[in-house]
Amino acid sequence: MTGPLPRVTETIRLFAGDCTVVFEGDRERTQRGYVVVVVKPDRTVLVHDAGGYQPVAWLTRADDLTTETEGDSFALTARSGEQTLRVVSEAPTGRREYPATEAGVPVGDCPDCGDALVRAGGEVTCLGCDAAYGLPAGAKVLDSACEDCGLPTMRVERGESFELCVDWRCDSLADAVADALHGRWDCPDCGEPLGVVSRGNRPFLGCEAYPDCETTFSIPAGEAVGECPCGLPVFETAAGRRCLDGTCDRYYEAPVETETGP
Repeated sequence: MTGPLPRVTETIRLFAGDCTVVFEGDRERTQRGYVVVVVKPDRTVLVHDAGGYQPVAWLTRADDLTTETEGDSFALTARSGEQTLRVVSEAPTGRREYPATEAGVPVGDCPDCGDALVRAGGEVTCLGCDAAYGLPAGAKVLDSACEDCGLPTMRVERGESFELCVDWRCDSLADAVADALHGRWDCPDCGEPLGVVSRGNRPFLGCEAYPDCETTFSIPAGEAVGECPCGLPVFETAAGRRCLDGTCDRYYEAPVETETGP
């Protein structure tokens, strides 16, 4: 995977006015009042009135959602299993649509359009244009910017620590790992060097005797800090220390440091 990913633009729909709200299911009830109806891109429907923070009626991720509109009136029906939520306007109703994205942590400005970049989940996205950049597992977005393109940089640990642009067209994680780790360790099955191979910019360690030897290891998100009794490297990860071979039953334990006299 290289370069920015296309971002899917989604919308939140809002309806506001005098409505009758009917819920059929485990919390059956009928209500009427001036309410705001929020319809999220995942087909979750929330009905809010003037009191409290909790909606007076809701249906999460409806299996089926239909909306009928005529002029300034509407009727909305959401169904999920045995539950049905129906909202019908009793008078002319306000109706709008707004773009919606996943909220994230601000990480800088987009060099293409100048709008905000945010980190949400496993990617950095721009709120103003279609740019989105997938992040490797365990990546930390830094405060610094790439000297070539102006996008944020990230720190990624794969045996060593690398500072790279979030756009893989600028900095290839696979190339950086290959420069650092290619041939550093030997295959435990045949003794040939372990080389770095990649699948869509995701680096792996594989025996250079392939196809005669098919030994392959995924590289943990961490730094190499020692050697396992099996001969392979040990990685310091967020979940603790582990052998390169995730199936190794000879777990590495760091020696306990004790103070000694002069």
